[in-house]
Parts: sequence; C-alpha cells; structure tokens
Amino acid sequence: MAVAKKHEEVMELAKRRGFIWPSFEIYGGVAGFYDFGPLGALLKNKIIQKWREFYVVREGFFEIDSPSIVPEEVLRASGHVDHFVDAMVECQKCRSAFRVVDLVLEQTGKGIEGMSKEEMDRFVKEHKVRCSDCGGELGKIFDFNAMFRTAIGPGSQRVGYLRPETAQGIFIDFKRLQRYARGKLPFGVVQIGKGYRNEISPRQGIIRLREFTMAEAEVFFDPEDPHHPRFSEMAGEQLRLWRACDQIKDREQLTETTVEQAVERKVVCNELMAYYLALTKRFLIDLGIPNGVIRFREQTPGQRAHYSSETWDAEVSTERFGWVEVAGLAYRTDYDLSRHAQFSKEDMTIFSADKKRKVLCHVVEPSYGIDRPFYCLLEHSYVSEKERKYLRLKKELAPIEVGVFPLLNRAGMPEKAREVLEGLKSRGFMVEYDDAGSIGRRYARADEVGTPYCVTIDHRTLEEDTLTVRDRDATSQVRVKIEELPRVLRSLLCDEIPFSEAGEPVKKRSES
Repeated sequence: MAVAKKHEEVMELAKRRGFIWPSFEIYGGVAGFYDFGPLGALLKNKIIQKWREFYVVREGFFEIDSPSIVPEEVLRASGHVDHFVDAMVECQKCRSAFRVVDLVLEQTGKGIEGMSKEEMDRFVKEHKVRCSDCGGELGKIFDFNAMFRTAIGPGSQRVGYLRPETAQGIFIDFKRLQRYARGKLPFGVVQIGKGYRNEISPRQGIIRLREFTMAEAEVFFDPEDPHHPRFSEMAGEQLRLWRACDQIKDREQLTETTVEQAVERKVVCNELMAYYLALTKRFLIDLGIPNGVIRFREQTPGQRAHYSSETWDAEVSTERFGWVEVAGLAYRTDYDLSRHAQFSKEDMTIFSADKKRKVLCHVVEPSYGIDRPFYCLLEHSYVSEKERKYLRLKKELAPIEVGVFPLLNRAGMPEKAREVLEGLKSRGFMVEYDDAGSIGRRYARADEVGTPYCVTIDHRTLEEDTLTVRDRDATSQVRVKIEELPRVLRSLLCDEIPFSEAGEPVKKRSES
C-alpha cells in the first residue's frame, strides 16, 4: 500500500469511527489540537492503564497528581523560563511563522537541531530555504519561548504558565515523597496528565500537538549506586541504538547490543538508564508495536535539554512521518533538586536509611507522550487485505471487546440479543450492540475498530440457548452456551485458551 494512501486510510477511519477529530471543527479548527472521540478515549485510556501496569504496579512507583498551572518562580528555578525555546523564523512577505528545524527538514531532508542560531542562519541561506506557504524570503532566526503564559488570580501580577512537563510537580513534592519512601533508594514517582507547548506551526496532525497527554516517571537514586534491583531480568534484552557519535558523522548505522553490554561498554551511562531503555522497548512491544520498528536515538549535545547530561529518544518508524519520538529517557543528574534547593532555600537532600548518610539524589526520567504511541499503534495495527480492512489491535487494548448482533431483526432474536448484551455489561465487558444491515456488514464494522469477538444470536439460540462467537483475525466461529459465554470470553481476552478450544467449531460460510 502506498505511504500516503495508508496514512489517509488510517486517518479517514480514525475520524469516521470516532477515534480522533480536529478540535473546534465547526469554527474552522485550530492547528495543534485534537479531540479523542468515544473509541479514541477508550483506546487512549487503555494505553495509559497499561503504562500504569508497567510503572506503578510492576515497578512499584508512587503516583501523584499536581496542578497544570505552575507559578513563574518554579519554572524560573527549573530553567524553563530561560531555556524552553524554539528557533523561529518568519516569512518577510506573508508573515507566516515556522519552526526552523521543521522547515529545513521538510525542504532539505537535513536535521539541524542543536545548531546555534548563527549556524542555522547560514544553513538556511546556503540551501535557499524559503517560506513553504508563499515562497517568500525568510527573516532573521530568533528564539521563541514555547510555554503558554497566564496570570494567577483576577488582576493579579503573579505570572504563571501552563506546565511544559509534569516532572516539576514531582520535584516540588520531593521532600514529602522521600519521607513517604522512608528513605529507601532508588524510588520512583510518576505523574500522568496534560502538558502544553505553544508550537510555532504544528503541521503533523496528532504527532505535534499544543496540548498533549504525558506519562512521566522520575527515578531518584544515589549517584554512587546507580543500580536497579532487578537489572538481571533485563540484562540480556537486545537494544538497537543510534549513537550520537554516529549521527555527528552522518552515519546512519545502528549499534545492536544487550542491556548489560551497553552498560559495560559505557554506551549507556548507568544500569538504571539501560534498564529503563529496555522497559520502554517492552512497553511499546506490549502495546502491539513491532520490535523491528523500534530504535533508541541518542541526542547529540546540542539537542539535549538544559537539564540533561544524556538523553535517549525511543523512536518508532512510521510510513507517513518517518521516525517518530514516542518517549525520551533523560539523565537529569541533580539539576532539578539542586536548582529548587537554591531558589526555595529548602534542603533537598535525603537521609539514606541504607547508607546512613545524606544524599543529593540524581534522577533518570522515562518520559512518554501518549498521543504519539496512539497514532503509531493505529498505523501499525491497520490491515488491508483485498476488500477487508481492519485494526489488528491487541485484545486487551481494543476499545470495544465484544459485539453483540441478532442475526435477524425478528422472531425474538433482538430481544434475546439485548438480554445477552445486558448480561455481558453487568459482568464488566465493554460491549456494543448492532442490528443495522447484513451480518457481514456488521462484522466488517466491528473488525474495522478492532473488536476481537462478535457474538451472534440466531435461530438455534432460541431453541437451545447457544450462540456463535466469531474471532476477528481468523474470522472463524465457535458455538458456545449462553451460560458459559462470560467465562469463555474472559478466558479468550486474557489469552488463557486458544480460540479453537472455546467451543464447538462452526463450519465457515460466506459473510454477507
């Protein structure tokens, strides 16, 4: 399938079936904002819940929820007021504004992130980069602070910003959190919520948003002991790394290494960073993103954020947008705690119960966007087989788990189907009822949004209380007793039994 065609088909499906819609659409829309429709909200929440399973349940991290509006003094201490900037340029003819890095990449295919403004100016002139709207000449490159500024309180002179990251709420609460952790290191804290970035010219749909959902973890540890207690579980995991030294030399070659080797050879700074690279890979694969389209790109010194001494971006290859960053893993050292200690005059050290001494913690930060993996998952789950098009989502992530259909809209079948529907809903299944059109069309609609199983009530149901269960991927069917249906569906959704053992096989017939 052609690249453009696949992207267009995925986005058409996403908009038509209620995954994502352009925000403020009846007023012409605003770039950089998207609404998640009924199915999109369900899928997005399932992605978030899976992230919680990885970091809160399995890793045992604490979760907090702090305000989205942050006083200026907090972000001045964190460095965002001075450093959270993008290089911007305006067309001298039509006054359109552009993020320089994006415009150059679009017109030349070259990445210039990390260059100084003077180097960017020279590059733009040498490569004759022009306004992509009108072809006009570009002006001087300047810095643009990408935070949304606001005022706290009516008539107040107290400046605030919509948070550019959720991390600062965790650092501000550190003194209380370390007491909650009872002085044991390492410990992790997560926050999931909205982040805001006043993008100059977002032109990549859901890939570049002005309001987005973040899931961030801050792992606090003793810099003299950067070990993870379960490092051995990840030691043999294979990673594909695009190192900064190779990027600087324009070598698009990947280093394939195990987690353990990456630490031993000092390719990755420490055990904790390497462990969370591997955990990120496992999370993305568990979402349903293929291993072969995942890599980790090390940011060059000029690309790293002001707080980071080493950063790796988890990237997923997409047909429409190329390599898309879906998570960033940064070694923030003690930058944030030191800065907040300096500006607030509070002691941000911790007394280590194990080491019997004070420690100024360092931090490794796995930081995810949720919206970008959402798109990557749609693209990589989309299957086009002749006339059949569907989402091969993992069963646990499917927005609708079960479709319930009466074969015909007569002879008591709709009433029985409604009875089955209510029985499944009362047991916690996410179920959708559909009685419009032929049974084949209803199966196709369910497949299109990734529903893994469809239940059909037919003549035999009324006679012997059995019904058919259809599998999305194989389109095969089995016959199951109504009283056993909840147990069978739960077992199928949890991968406890293969579909062939779920019931009596039904001879395959044409779906029409």
